[in-house]
Parts: sequence; C-alpha cells; structure tokens
Amino acid sequence: MRQISVFLLHLLLVLFLQSLSYAALEKERTLALIKPDGICGNFANQIKQVISQSGFVIIHEMMVQLDVRNATLFYSEHSAKSFFPNLVEYMTSGPVVVMVIEKTNAIADWRALIGPTDAGKAKVSHPNSIRAMCGSNSERNCVHGSDSPQSAAREISFFFGEISPGIMEHDEL
Repeated sequence: MRQISVFLLHLLLVLFLQSLSYAALEKERTLALIKPDGICGNFANQIKQVISQSGFVIIHEMMVQLDVRNATLFYSEHSAKSFFPNLVEYMTSGPVVVMVIEKTNAIADWRALIGPTDAGKAKVSHPNSIRAMCGSNSERNCVHGSDSPQSAAREISFFFGEISPGIMEHDEL
C-alpha cells in the first residue's frame, strides 16, 4: 500500500510539473501596429521581416485608416497628456498596419524588439531596435506595442473584434 501511495504521489508531482512547463510554453498574443511614418517611409516590409525573424507568427494583419474618434478611443489612456492632440493628428495622417503577433512571451519580447518610446534615445541605447531603425522621435516612433496582457486583449479586440464604423480597411479607401 505504501508503494502505491508513493507511486501516486510521484505521478501527481510529475503531472503537476508537466502542467507548469506546458503553461510556460503557451503562446501569447499581442498587438503590433506600424504607424503612419512606418508606412509612408516604406518600413512595413522590413518591420514584418524582423517580426518573423524574431520568432513571432503574424496571426492577423490588416491596413486601416483611423479617424479622429477611433484614434482618440485607442489612445484614450493618454488623453490628459499634452502630446495627445498631436498623437491623434499623427495617427490619422495616414494608414496603419495592425497585426496580431504570437509567440511565447510575445508582449515582453515585442516591447524589447521595438525599443524605447523615444526613437532618438533608442538610436543610442537600443540601436538594433525597430524604433532606432525606423523612428524619428518620441511621437513619430514608427510602431506601437501593447504593454500588458490586459492592454493586448483590449487592443486586439479594438481592431479585430468588431471593427468600429470609423475604421476603414485600406482597400475601402
């Protein structure tokens, strides 16, 4: 009887440890957005290539044109900041490419890959980051990435859940 108890305890421990390792390997999704300067600067293909070479899988992708209402909604967490009007104007100045990308630890890895918000500082501190390669400054920094699992879920839903009426797929323009 004691051998059966020890065996069952061992089996439970093995199953528990397996579940932990499988959870650690679970894929995570995040939103990757190429901003208007990335599109008009012809960086979109280069950015997508870096995404793929970094082990991400692009699950969904579309080019859209944001209107003022949707840019305001998407960046509402920044609405009280002085740069907000410029951000909305910039994000509505041309099309953007939105993607759902996936890999283990996607949110943190994408944030590391894009580099610091200020592209000028990124050129010094993270010269191989996407913002260092493609961005100009803290406002025109070429890409956006979700900063948390909650933000990723909200932002993915914003674009790929039910498309808001003010967001037109680029083919409709």
